[in-house]
Formats: sequence, C-alpha cells, structure tokens
Amino acid sequence: MDDFLAARSQMALSLGFHIIYACIGMVMPFFMAVSHYKWLRTNNQVYQDITKAWSKGVAIFFATGAVSGTMLSFELGLLWPKFMEHAGPIFGMPFSLEGTAFFIEAIALGFFLYGWNKLNKWFHWFTGIVVGVSGLASGILVVAANAWMNSPAGFDYVNGQYLNIDPIAAMFNKAWFSQALHMCLAAFTATGFAVAGVHALMILKKQNKDFHFKAFKIAAAFATICAVLQPISGDISAKDVAKRQPAKLAAMEALYQTQKPAPLLIGGIVDEKNKKVNYAIEIPGALSFLAHGDFHTEVKGLDKIPESEHPPIAITHYAFQVMVGIGSLLVLISLTYFVALLRKKPLAELKWILWLFVCAIPLGYIALEAGWVVTEVGRQPWIIYGVMRTKDAVTPMPGIAWSFYLFSAIYASLSVIVIFLLYRQIKMVPVLYSSSHQSNIK
Repeated sequence: MDDFLAARSQMALSLGFHIIYACIGMVMPFFMAVSHYKWLRTNNQVYQDITKAWSKGVAIFFATGAVSGTMLSFELGLLWPKFMEHAGPIFGMPFSLEGTAFFIEAIALGFFLYGWNKLNKWFHWFTGIVVGVSGLASGILVVAANAWMNSPAGFDYVNGQYLNIDPIAAMFNKAWFSQALHMCLAAFTATGFAVAGVHALMILKKQNKDFHFKAFKIAAAFATICAVLQPISGDISAKDVAKRQPAKLAAMEALYQTQKPAPLLIGGIVDEKNKKVNYAIEIPGALSFLAHGDFHTEVKGLDKIPESEHPPIAITHYAFQVMVGIGSLLVLISLTYFVALLRKKPLAELKWILWLFVCAIPLGYIALEAGWVVTEVGRQPWIIYGVMRTKDAVTPMPGIAWSFYLFSAIYASLSVIVIFLLYRQIKMVPVLYSSSHQSNIK
C-alpha cells in the first residue's frame, strides 16, 4: 500500500467510525429529553427508567465520539499538512465554534448525569436539552467545514495564494445548508430506527414490555418522521450538486454521455472500460427532473468533463444506489407504521411491524456510510473542489501505511469495547427496571 492510498484509507476509516459515534451522541439526547419530559408531566416511573437507561448510552457515545473526534483532528494535521496550511485559516471558524459547542455539551451532560435529585427537576431536564442542542450544533458546524471543501468560498485564489479571507462566508458556503439538513435528518433516521429496532426485539422476546413499548414509540416517532422528510432534503441536495459539482452528479448516476432528457438509473453494473451501465432500469427524464426540476433539461455527462477530473465512478454510483435504495425502504417502513397507527391496532398484535424495525437496525447506518462515500469519493480528485487536488495535500513523510494499520487496530478495539458496554447496558435494563419498581412498591 502506497502512502497516498494509506492516508486516504486512514481518513476514510476514521470518518466511517466517527460518523456513527457522533450521530448517536447528538441524536439520543433528544430521545432522552422526550422521555424525561413525559416522566415530569405524568410521574410515570417507566419514563424515568427509560431516561436513565438512555442517558448511560449517551455517556458511552459521548466518550467514544470525543476520542474518535480528537484522533480525526490530529489526522488532519498529520496526514494533510498542505491542506491545513492553506485551508486552516479559512474554514477554522466552524471548527473553533464546534470546540465551544463540545465543551458546552460536556458540561451540560455532567449536570444531567449527576443532577438527579440534586437539581431543580425542570432545570435538570433543561440540561438534557442543552446536551442535545449543543451536540446537534457540533454536527452542523463540522458539516459546514466539510461543505466548504465541496463548495469553497470566503477567499480569492490568485496565483496560488489565498487572499481576502472571509471566515463567515466560508462557513456559510453554498453547500452548508443542504448538507447539514440532509445529514441531520439522516442521523435522526438511522439512530431512531436502530434504537426502535432494539426495543422492538426486546418486545418480541417478551422482556419488560411496558418499558420497551414506551421506549419504542419515542424512537420510532423520530425515525419515521425524519425518514419521510429525508427524500425532500435529498432532492435539495441533488439540485445543489447538479449546479456546483456536475462531475459528482454524473458519477452518482454513472452518466457517461450528456443527455437531454437524462434518464434516472436504478441499479445496474458499471462497465468503466466501455463507459456504460449494464442491466440498469431506466426511468426516462427522471434525472433531468431531479437535477433541474424539468423533465427535458440537459444533464451534463462525464464526456464533457476532463478524465483527470473524473471521480471513481463505480464506487460513487454503487454507494449512491445503496443510499437511495435503503432510504426508500425506510420510507416504506415508516408509511406502513403510520397506517398501523391510524388503524389503531395494538402493536403487540402486529409482530410483523416490530420485525420490520428489527431488520432495519443496521440499515440507517449503512445508508449513512454510503452517503458519506458519495460525498467524499464523489469530490475526488479534489480535496478543495476545483482548487487543490488530494494528492497535492498529502504529507511527504513515509510510513503512513503503518499509521493506517495502527489506527485500524485502535478503532477495532474501540468498537469492541462500545459493543460490550452497550450489550451490558441492555442486559442490565431488566434488573434496573425491576429494582426501581420494587422500591416504588415498598
């Protein structure tokens, strides 16, 4: 493995792990806040038990997210020094603000975890809200920095120099809103389905049904609503990409030839040698509509883009298909769930719906990872789109492959620890739940 590939692989690995930890850490506090609010309003002990159980999960993912995020910040400087040398002063503001949001989140989480029976009950609940809001703000700020890489703004690039730097314009670049909206909805959808699926599994196993039914309903509400909204944000993102990054859009659809109107491809196997897609289902004019809002508008293909600026087409296309396919499936599950609610049938009688949520546990995160592959791989060969190529930003230091192997081992170990802690936490729920209710009876 050469150093350039090792550097890219290490960054991909780090982002792949961190994005899951970060998304869970920034979404779960909102689930926690809802259950906490229900406990304060109804004084139903089950909601307090749910809140306490979820808060332990939040603490686990806050810690792992902090570790993986810190590693990422070091990697940016160690692996991509040329990038940080020029880009740091331009898009450093969202990173510094993200650090502030992180510290606020840490302080609020400390108040929440250790504030039971010590703080005013509504102030205690408010600290949980602060954990969620500051975590969500952290995510949006990081996405704003990534969006700047896709849509550079806030500087003038003259003769290889970065002049007239405007950090505010850099942070609120043309891509930040569409990327942040799409990412936030994806985080809520993925985490919501994962959490709801775990509780659905416990219901099917007939363990503490009251506890798991109430927890399931909270998580499922977030998951299904956000899943239905996700295609709207996807449409906004697609139209934005069509304007700013036509090469990425062409790679997403493996559109080798400029077409008017352009069909939307579903599935298919990319044949990069012959520059075509085999066995795909074509929907005439659909890509023109999705990209430009008109079924007859021309969509720029890869034939009008220099080959030196082509992203890896097969990877981008397959990742995009996975993301859209899973997203559509989660929308279908959500609509099915809504119909079941409207029919007012008890979920206990609809075991097949619970099994749908169980099967969906990993799907949201697979789609999330696929979406980031589209975002990052689809931007290649640029690290700053249209300004700096990725190969020009990598460190000249040798031995990066060993760093990749080391970080792979660290992340694998971290994941094993997280899985063990979560498994232990889930196994402890019946014990905590039973002891809590026995104390209330006494």
